[in-house]
Amino acid sequence: MTEFSVLGDLDSDSDSDSSRAEWQKDFERRLHSSYTAAGLGAVAVERMVEDACAKIGDWTVAEITDAGTRVGYVAVVVTDDDGGAPAGRIGDLCVDADHTGRGHEQAAREWAEEWCVRRGARQLHIRLTEPAGDLFADYGVRGQLRARRFSSPPEPINGVTARPMTAAEYSEWLGSEKDAYIGDIVRAGAMSPEEAVRKSDRDFAKLLPQGLATPDTTLLVLEAAGEQIGTGWLKHRYRPEVTYGFSLYVHEQHRGKGYGRAAMAAGEQVTLAAGDSTLMFTVWGGNEVAMSLYTSAGYRIVTEDRSIDLPRGEA
Repeated sequence: MTEFSVLGDLDSDSDSDSSRAEWQKDFERRLHSSYTAAGLGAVAVERMVEDACAKIGDWTVAEITDAGTRVGYVAVVVTDDDGGAPAGRIGDLCVDADHTGRGHEQAAREWAEEWCVRRGARQLHIRLTEPAGDLFADYGVRGQLRARRFSSPPEPINGVTARPMTAAEYSEWLGSEKDAYIGDIVRAGAMSPEEAVRKSDRDFAKLLPQGLATPDTTLLVLEAAGEQIGTGWLKHRYRPEVTYGFSLYVHEQHRGKGYGRAAMAAGEQVTLAAGDSTLMFTVWGGNEVAMSLYTSAGYRIVTEDRSIDLPRGEA
């Protein structure tokens, strides 16, 4: 029978504080292994692990046991989402390899959902760092973080080149980029249109405080045969040796011509020119075309965010 025993805080005097320390060590080890397998460099991996563990002190962690034997861990937390409503998160759910396939995973998922419902959560999120099989298949995919590491610049594809965006082009680009961002969030089911607009305003003000002059930022115009076919927005040193691609966008009338992969190649060239060796993207849930493109181009999933409404089955 699967049972759960909540562990004490790391700073408490409880007998379980050492068990929580053991969980944290194991959690960090698994994160390190997953990020490394995704192709990130050693320094970037360490920073990613630090960021992922920054708030785990707020998590409630429970040992999963079977007949008194620890078989895994599950960690949960409830906080306010961007709209101010209580939202739950499964921070960790891991069953030891020797005990998988015996129903412990499903029992831990149900325990986590019930724990969050009792604390008022109306939605539950989970961030996966490795495939979870069918366990979270009914959780909608909200987004994926993808990355690829490379050592030499690719050759231009389909004659696509990149040049810096001009001040005159920036204003029009900013409006269309905000609209696209809002659309991605709403399509993924992450927020209502009103919430997405507010998030867009906050995020763009934070990420581009000086517009074109924002440090470590490259804004590009992509061209082919002298015609503008798209735009790009990249943040260098987002992580050590990592450039983050906020967007590499091909205008609708130019899609279906192989320019998507060409735009990514241009982004990789700019990444290396800036001194980074990894290009990272977020692709929102519902954008299967982009997911397929990233997969074919060798971009691996670093993390995948999923969510479900609570109580289960409610819209």
